[in-house]
Amino acid sequence: MKLLTFNQNNASRLGIQTDSGVLDVVQAVQQLSPAFAVPTTVTDAIQGGAAATEALHQLVHLALESNERDTLLHNEETLNYGPCVTEPGKIICVGLNYRKHAEETNAPIPKYPILFNKFNNTLTGHGHDIALPRVTQEVDYEAELVIVIGKQAKYISKEQALDHVYGYCCVNDLSARDLQMRTAQWLLGKSCDDFSPLGPYLVTADEVGNPNDLKISTTVNGKVRQNSNTADMIFHCDEIVSYISQHMTLYPGDIILTGTPEGVVLGDPVDQRVYLKDGDVVTISIEKLGSLTNRMVSE
Repeated sequence: MKLLTFNQNNASRLGIQTDSGVLDVVQAVQQLSPAFAVPTTVTDAIQGGAAATEALHQLVHLALESNERDTLLHNEETLNYGPCVTEPGKIICVGLNYRKHAEETNAPIPKYPILFNKFNNTLTGHGHDIALPRVTQEVDYEAELVIVIGKQAKYISKEQALDHVYGYCCVNDLSARDLQMRTAQWLLGKSCDDFSPLGPYLVTADEVGNPNDLKISTTVNGKVRQNSNTADMIFHCDEIVSYISQHMTLYPGDIILTGTPEGVVLGDPVDQRVYLKDGDVVTISIEKLGSLTNRMVSE
């Protein structure tokens, strides 16, 4: 199942992508009055687990068979997307987690996952313009696979880890390199407003299969800049979830950004680096998860 959020009348609404269009879950519940409980926010869907997912499947079937289906479906091209996870309790990031990316930046291969965090002010949706902060001239793109936690996890093994995952999505972990490298802590360069566009879809784990066998790429103005596979991760998704759970409890809705492959601007020779500028259109694509596009604009 592919979940998404969209903004309508200053409110975030839950949608489900179908072959016929995007089902407006709130509208469907109001018009069809199903005889079963249905989550109406993406947070409720994640926290509700298997029962909530089954209810959404039933709602889709009911809506598509209904005489009112045309009033319940939206054309995706008309939507004002929100982030596909709207209220993560934690945004945990893994740095230098692709072997070739570590090599291109002349960094040693980490012995343990390098963890840092971002905040909810960085969240935005597919299709939104992103203002380049006035305080930086070195904004870089980073295509990343996101793990969305679906079950509470503490001290879990690698073998148990993926059973605690609700699904996956795309993110552009935008990074102001001059701010990032100003001190030994990366947070400042990672946490500017709208620096984590997330989506367009939250795809449930059953539709993704092995998260460490997915093509991942970035284009800037149509030119391919990153082109790799999640198989190049140093620490795979099951290792990451297990490792983090040894140190802190993970809760449904927490998200983990798993690192970026080679091809970032920072990996180019210093005299050849061309950072993002006003008007640049960046698209992050991950196999089975869709494509996330945002335009950079001057603040």
